[in-house]
Amino acid sequence: MGLLSEFKAFAMRGNVIDLAVAVVIGGAFGKIVSSLVDDIITPAILTPALNAAKLSDLSQLVIPGTAIKYGNFLSQVISFLIIAFALFIIIKAINSTKKKEVAAAPPAPPKEEVLLTEIRDLLKERK
Repeated sequence: MGLLSEFKAFAMRGNVIDLAVAVVIGGAFGKIVSSLVDDIITPAILTPALNAAKLSDLSQLVIPGTAIKYGNFLSQVISFLIIAFALFIIIKAINSTKKKEVAAAPPAPPKEEVLLTEIRDLLKERK
């Protein structure tokens, strides 16, 4: 088998394609979450605190006399918490649908099995 055909077989496996799709969707989801944090949550929640500190942006929070920008760190922590919560909700929803599938009643046993069970029970009673 040639190198090109081996690569094609590897690249066309379901897991590789699923992973590629997940990476692309994850990147897009990251942009959505960044926008949510930077454009909606930060202004809504932190505007009073930023106004009191006479700042217009969370990234302007800096320890005086240093280059430590803890405002950027806080922004990333908020982003992480939102992403983690969103993934928790998604996984919880997926798991609840799986539980419903598993909770379905098992199929009735075949007639032969029912008869064998009855015979076994009768034999136990005779002893």
